[in-house]
Amino acid sequence: MPMVDNITRGFGGPSRYIQGPGELKRIEEYSSIYGTNVFALIDNFLHTSLDIELKSIYESTDSSITNEKFNGECTINEIERIKKIIKNKNHDVLIGIGGGKTIDTAKAVANAVDIPIIVAPTIASTDAPTSALSIIYTDDGKHDKVIFFKRNADMVLVDTAIIVKAPVRMLVSGMGDALSTYFEARANSESDNANYIGKGYRRCKAALAIAKVCFDILMEDGLEAKLSAECGVCSEAFENIVEANILLSGLGFENSGCAAAHGINDGLTILPETKEYYHGEKVAFGVICQLILENRPQLEIIQVLDFCLKIGLPVTLSDIGIKKIDTEMIMSIAAKTAEKGAISHAEPFKITPEIVFTAIIAADAIGNYYKKVKV
Repeated sequence: MPMVDNITRGFGGPSRYIQGPGELKRIEEYSSIYGTNVFALIDNFLHTSLDIELKSIYESTDSSITNEKFNGECTINEIERIKKIIKNKNHDVLIGIGGGKTIDTAKAVANAVDIPIIVAPTIASTDAPTSALSIIYTDDGKHDKVIFFKRNADMVLVDTAIIVKAPVRMLVSGMGDALSTYFEARANSESDNANYIGKGYRRCKAALAIAKVCFDILMEDGLEAKLSAECGVCSEAFENIVEANILLSGLGFENSGCAAAHGINDGLTILPETKEYYHGEKVAFGVICQLILENRPQLEIIQVLDFCLKIGLPVTLSDIGIKKIDTEMIMSIAAKTAEKGAISHAEPFKITPEIVFTAIIAADAIGNYYKKVKV
């Protein structure tokens, strides 16, 4: 987004946010507010079990539900496929159930066909549920573009009894994504960039405050939440981190903007070596790169490194699959990060491939050094 040229402020978010154990069992009660001919797009890993559960929930109600298994990648082709199904059956409400890519696809479809959407994340690995945008990938999994919508979800329904059963790595990845929220919000505040609400507005003070609270919760509750998830229990710390990962991070980034941490993640997606690593894991390494780009105080960088190592987030290139540092390879990441229109240009200084390259190499060196010191 460009620098704002007026003083008008804007703030957006989902109409409703509900979080707690067992809430998905009440899905018919929630969906009937918006329509009775329901379509659900379900993550492929959960489709078999949720297909049975949803049919049981909707049985003997005034609503009907049909569903489709998500193909695994948020692409233009997948969006078009689901749009055709909904139009043919005249569905009047859409439920997206699954991870970030499933949800991003559901949001894109609901906005395209103009029907209400309920987002029900089954993992707390990204802040996709609350935002009015979708990250689009190519069919082979590379970052393509971002599509912005006129509205956020009508409801975000977070069943923490489901979230806590997901692989703990997903929760940790979500903390990596949420970790960037405050630092990127701060960068956008310093450069006075427009946020992601509509065509972009000046950021409300509430956005930076939410982003800071998100960071504070991560520092306070992150480790306990991870340990609770490993035990399969929804402790208060776990509930706090789920809220931080999904709601606070989502409101923070959308109402402030992203910057170099996500820009470097986008650059990393071009390398096949990083494909097996989650979005939030790559963003976490991007946070370290961003702090070095901005020449932030050493104590701040150490705090981030400590947090990442404590909960298991990457701090080096090797941690995200890049075992051998090749100058040409790192420069290709830097070039993608600094290309025209990239979100890294939200930083309050000129972004070039050369300074991004330097930051990536320095971040890797600091991460390796700190891992040795901590051992």
